[in-house]
Amino acid sequence: MEIRLARTGRRLLAAFLVLGLSACAVVPPEEETSDPLEPVNRVIDRFNDKVDRWLLKPLATGYERTIPAPVRRSVNNFFANLGEPLTLVNDLLQGKLRQGAQDGLRFTFNTTFGIGGLFDVASHMDLPRHQEDFGQTFGRWGIGEGWYLVLPFLGPSNIRDGIGLFGDYALDPVARHDEVRERNALIGLRAVDDRAQLLTASKVRDTAALDSYLFTREAYRQLRWNRIHDGNPPPPKFD
Repeated sequence: MEIRLARTGRRLLAAFLVLGLSACAVVPPEEETSDPLEPVNRVIDRFNDKVDRWLLKPLATGYERTIPAPVRRSVNNFFANLGEPLTLVNDLLQGKLRQGAQDGLRFTFNTTFGIGGLFDVASHMDLPRHQEDFGQTFGRWGIGEGWYLVLPFLGPSNIRDGIGLFGDYALDPVARHDEVRERNALIGLRAVDDRAQLLTASKVRDTAALDSYLFTREAYRQLRWNRIHDGNPPPPKFD
């Protein structure tokens, strides 16, 4: 029975992935954002904002004020190093063989000489960090972003990147860790560390944006388009 349920779940997931990806039209980023779910997205965005204001932001602020910068840097390096295998896999799926070799060496050096990734020794060896995920890979394959989505707790996304999260989760050693308490502690620490990295950016958004929802949506869209093209997006097309 368990085997049949597992197979059924995998089939349903595969069908969802195919349908979701087929719904993402190949749309150039200079065209208007597709956001038919805006009313629902705004509700989720307000929920996420309350969680952030009452929980994540205070924790991140306290974390930044009380934990010395070298310790915070090591925590950030540790989680970044855990994400290197995900980047490596997507390097290969995108045909970036040279970058994949560099990221493989980076992971090896930081895991060994960097004491499990606590220290970023690879950057001093001319091996910079890259960030690749399945959403970016789908984008490189020509799959459009589809509808804009705001996910509970996770924030801005779209259909393409949301589907890519399944692959990201499968290669996330923290989320796949067996011991529940350790896994939850690591997830919580990573969330606080990530939020601490964004304290300045959130101040800019809160100060400059007349509509934080629209500001975040367009900022996310441009960020993803920029990452898909490795910082060199093609120029916009004019009629």
